[in-house]
Amino acid sequence: MTTISLVDAQAKLPELLRNLAPGEQLVITEGDRPLATVSAIPNKKEPRKLGTLKGSVLYMAPDFDEPLEDFKDYM
Repeated sequence: MTTISLVDAQAKLPELLRNLAPGEQLVITEGDRPLATVSAIPNKKEPRKLGTLKGSVLYMAPDFDEPLEDFKDYM
């Protein structure tokens, strides 16, 4: 957690915000007391990769693709 005075934050705010790491906090103080906390938004998650669960289905019932009994009236 980084601490900076209000005067310094006003002068360098754009630079301070660009340099914040995802999840890092910046505390802005006036005198010795904290006034505000600014947090960087974490980066978006990486896109899912296809095929990571390949081979994980160990059993599939023989009637897996058959219509359900409850829906036979609608077929």
